[in-house]
Amino acid sequence: MGINASEKPLGKVFSTDYQFVIPAFQRAYSWQVSNMLQLVEDLEDAARDPEHPYFLGSLILVGGTDSTGRLYQVIDGQQRLTSLTIIIAILRDLETDPELVANLNTLILEEGNRLFGREAEPRLALRERDAEFFRNYVQEGNLESLFDLRDSDMESNAQRNIVQNTKAAYDALDALDEKERRALAGYLVSNVFLIIVRTDDLAGAHRIFDVMNMRGLPLTASDVFKAKAVSAIPLADRDIYGKRWDDAIDPLGDDVEAFFNDLLLVTSPKSGMRGPVDGFRIKVFDEYLKKNTAAEFINGILAPYARAWLMVNQPHAFALPQEVSDWLVSLNDFQSTEWKPVAMWALTNMGGLQSLTNGDVNGTAANAANDDTADTADTGGKTGKDADRAEQQMRKLVNLLAALERVTGVDNLARQTSAARRTRVVQILKDLKKGKDIGKSTGFAISDDERKTALARLRGELQATGTLKKLLLLRANDQRAGERIVRPRNINVVRILPERIGANSSFAVWPESTRDHWVDRIGNLVLTSTNEQIIAKLDSYAPRAERILAQHKSLKYPLTAELESVRELTPDVLERRQEEIVHLIAEYWRIRFDADKVDLTTLSEDHLTRGSGRSTTGSKRITIAQVIDAGLLVPGETLVWKRPRLGQEWIATVTRDGKLQLEDGSKHSTPTAAARAASGKASGAGLDVWRRQSNGQKLSEIWQAYRLKALGGRGQ
Repeated sequence: MGINASEKPLGKVFSTDYQFVIPAFQRAYSWQVSNMLQLVEDLEDAARDPEHPYFLGSLILVGGTDSTGRLYQVIDGQQRLTSLTIIIAILRDLETDPELVANLNTLILEEGNRLFGREAEPRLALRERDAEFFRNYVQEGNLESLFDLRDSDMESNAQRNIVQNTKAAYDALDALDEKERRALAGYLVSNVFLIIVRTDDLAGAHRIFDVMNMRGLPLTASDVFKAKAVSAIPLADRDIYGKRWDDAIDPLGDDVEAFFNDLLLVTSPKSGMRGPVDGFRIKVFDEYLKKNTAAEFINGILAPYARAWLMVNQPHAFALPQEVSDWLVSLNDFQSTEWKPVAMWALTNMGGLQSLTNGDVNGTAANAANDDTADTADTGGKTGKDADRAEQQMRKLVNLLAALERVTGVDNLARQTSAARRTRVVQILKDLKKGKDIGKSTGFAISDDERKTALARLRGELQATGTLKKLLLLRANDQRAGERIVRPRNINVVRILPERIGANSSFAVWPESTRDHWVDRIGNLVLTSTNEQIIAKLDSYAPRAERILAQHKSLKYPLTAELESVRELTPDVLERRQEEIVHLIAEYWRIRFDADKVDLTTLSEDHLTRGSGRSTTGSKRITIAQVIDAGLLVPGETLVWKRPRLGQEWIATVTRDGKLQLEDGSKHSTPTAAARAASGKASGAGLDVWRRQSNGQKLSEIWQAYRLKALGGRGQ
């Protein structure tokens, strides 16, 4: 068995040197949206510091023994290769320079060369069940068709993951301007590196995988820092401070790297930070040791901030005042974590909770009832003046956490990038260290444009993760109840009007366009403790509502309990729910009014985005009516779908009311619905099959032109 290992930039990995195949025995593509967004954010952060390369782990390959010497089975690395392909395909789709489009395309597709005997083919082939799907929609650049797909168009969970991850990554990269995207693309091909481990023996490849992933424990960031710190302490005290380091770090478990990354931002608030191993040691740790002692670092920074980090991530494990615990729980609802350094700083420096750094986990705190960490109603023997001071400090802390939750919520709803969220946090930390009040910190300010962008997204088709949808409904229900509702252990977000319905569904009489309009809006979403899989099988309102309300815990949420009085679901009911939820969330985060006291909740989605300089289009499905209004499709023109091999041809006419009318007179609100009706097939991507009869242009190309136009040149 021969083994070869080499470091390669991504530009060489996605090149003619390699053709990757995912063997049938490998698991399917399983990355979730959170994994994809973490990769995108990591790459964005790394690209902002182009002098430093970014290491993305190793690929374990077997093969290279075929006639071309370039065909390899992927034993380890499928998730990253697939996700990187999606990212590159999105960058290609968002690019307007034809030369750069072609450059990005060559990273995904081998153009083929007859002189070298190479067929035109994708550089990565997934497992057989998903390979064609991935090639058709992602690798060959049919993202518009992918955005138009419904759940019923996907045959496997891997395909669903491809669709959801592509949408999420598209929204994240779409938020960047053109210069930032091009910088990211350039960084990807030149500065992102993988270790390629190749062997010609499958059994040997599995042994390599086992050794690299299951045996041995590599040094962590904490190990490196500890060795450097302890070695700088006098010999007689090294055991004492070594134990002190371990006492602070061991409770963090596997989250040490995340802690140091957050600590970097707390101690050196600058935007565009590198990862913890490079960043913390170079920018903070070494600088600190030049000015202070290692003992001061362990006592004054490491121990208290490690304790604060645990409080931030496990608020229920400490005897924290209820309001503090509640706000930390609310902040932990967010998938984004940029807010954590601010909370760490506040818990460590704002006075009211300092003594809790000596407390025990799991609900105990040393002498909590007799110090500043006790409930503000218990003076614990303090003098009146000391008690007042402690209460003021606690109130400041609670107000800060509330303000932090607000800006975090608006930024997430407005789809701000990780860099933008971090920039806000940096400003907050700088203001806090200068002693500025919350009301005078620009980091806590929310502009009118940010209010409008957030509300526009809330009003429209909500392309958001399940986590964000649940968070929004939790906030709306808390606002409606006038207090924070104690949450059941299991709570799910489900649609009232399901995405898939049968011929006997109570919703079958609804016009298709109406169903399509409401299915992904927040007015159609509800919280329930009932298992999602049970509800998914029900496609009529009465049985769905019965299941949603079946468990008493679900009735804690007033917006869920409202369904008890709804005997028949109508579009008007959904409209009322939509308006109520938008209003409640706007009130909760105080974004209802702009600087001129205009009630933004009364404005339409289009009105909110007009002149804001930002688009909320992202990966949202585009309607026929929108394309007509933009002048890219003309009522009365003819579309054709030809299948020459089968001798089939269908004709559709664009109507003034934004539909496609088939020759039998039936009208359909989406190209995919028209394609299904014409061919009798249960699935298919209509944008990819219908073409203009006049010039053969695909609808997917017209839809992409609309998206480009809606984004106003994408920051050029």
